[in-house]
Amino acid sequence: MFLGIDLGTSSVKAALIDEAGKTLAEASRLYPVRSPRPGYAETTVERWWESTVAAVRECTAGRGDAVRGIGFSGQAHGVVVLDQHDRPLRPAILWADQRTTAQVSEVLALPAALRLPLANPAATGMAGLSLMWLRDNEPATYAATRRALSPKDWLRFAMTGEIATEPSDASMTLLYDVVADRWSTELIEALRLDAAMLAPIIDSSAVAGRLTRAAAQAFGLPSGIPVAAGLADTAACLLGMGQVRPRATVLQVGSGIQTMTVVERVEPKLQPFYNTYRGVGGSLYVMAAVQNGGTVFEWARGVLGASWPEMYEGAFESGEGNGGVVFLPYATGERAPLLDPDATASWTNMRLGCSRNQVIRSVFEGVALAVRDSWDALQREGVTASHMLLTGGGSADPRWRQLLADILRMPLMPALDMGNATLGAAYLGGLAAGHWANPDDIPFASATEATIDPRPFDGLDEYLARFRATYRGLKQANG
Repeated sequence: MFLGIDLGTSSVKAALIDEAGKTLAEASRLYPVRSPRPGYAETTVERWWESTVAAVRECTAGRGDAVRGIGFSGQAHGVVVLDQHDRPLRPAILWADQRTTAQVSEVLALPAALRLPLANPAATGMAGLSLMWLRDNEPATYAATRRALSPKDWLRFAMTGEIATEPSDASMTLLYDVVADRWSTELIEALRLDAAMLAPIIDSSAVAGRLTRAAAQAFGLPSGIPVAAGLADTAACLLGMGQVRPRATVLQVGSGIQTMTVVERVEPKLQPFYNTYRGVGGSLYVMAAVQNGGTVFEWARGVLGASWPEMYEGAFESGEGNGGVVFLPYATGERAPLLDPDATASWTNMRLGCSRNQVIRSVFEGVALAVRDSWDALQREGVTASHMLLTGGGSADPRWRQLLADILRMPLMPALDMGNATLGAAYLGGLAAGHWANPDDIPFASATEATIDPRPFDGLDEYLARFRATYRGLKQANG
């Protein structure tokens, strides 16, 4: 049996699978994200440890002695800093943290030759920027720092006593040369950071250490179990779904909405709207992240005073349409394709007689149009796909799925049960144990629900043009 651990932003999940890849048990535990000041996002690593121990003990109850390998997935971009005795110096700074706007400007001021190999936009929350913030604002902490680890790399270190990272998490730090597949020592030096803080890089499925006796006792597992280096969460999701070959495309719908496509090569650009990351086995994938998915639905629902049944009734059953209303869903700013943290949500083109149901319908269409806008921008970069696998808890309603297919003009294959990041982590445990020699040997689940083919959507091109023009007009009006 193999154990997968996914250290998420607000919860940790554990999954136990057998030698055929079948899931035998799952468990999870919640923990809080602290915000001691507006825009901050932190978690104490002790909470990660306590929650992981509880989740693993529940998941492996009565079967712990049969676990032969452990793999990891984890939230990306965050950073844990350790002192010379490998003790955490402060709470971890997470991907959602917004304190590093000054550091973003510092990176953008660097010569293009240094920035281009990063193949990623500079954005708040990335580990390299958080280290710069510590250098500038907590100099005593920075001076005492001997190691800087991603969240899942810290958890694995706590379980094995061995320091390491792997390409997927490293490529998300903004300190990594994605093209050369190594730390960007030239950039790190230009940013006045200490490269010695960064962990050595090994393959994601390689054995990064073995479970120590103390950790084994805490988890109720045998000591000496091989532990894989792991993957960042989106890369682990691709592996968990078996999407590891070029052109494989996943649309993941949750609080945000990510379009991920495996590619053969990278052509880096300065400050692109999309991310380019490393995956399992040295693979590459691009990801366009729309921030405003489920988060903006919840916000709009509160503004409109509507229950979820009322939202779906108004959008899909009332037959009122949108009445010409245009909704921009940028309640938290937007990443892909705008890279505009100052973008705002709005309803426009409303007239006397506009109904609540029409406003509700515009919310669903506005979010779908934002995803289409992002996908069109990816296609202009040369990314192609014949269909998308649809996953995520925010894509369960069949009416919403159909609207996404209609507006994307793309066949969608719902694959909600094909796999996830936790399963991908468990697969890595099997690879580390030598049960599978490489990802091609893994018996990935392949069953999907019936394909959702796009239907004609009258006036879609004009609607999309009006949606984009509304954003441009408001941005110009707001300066």
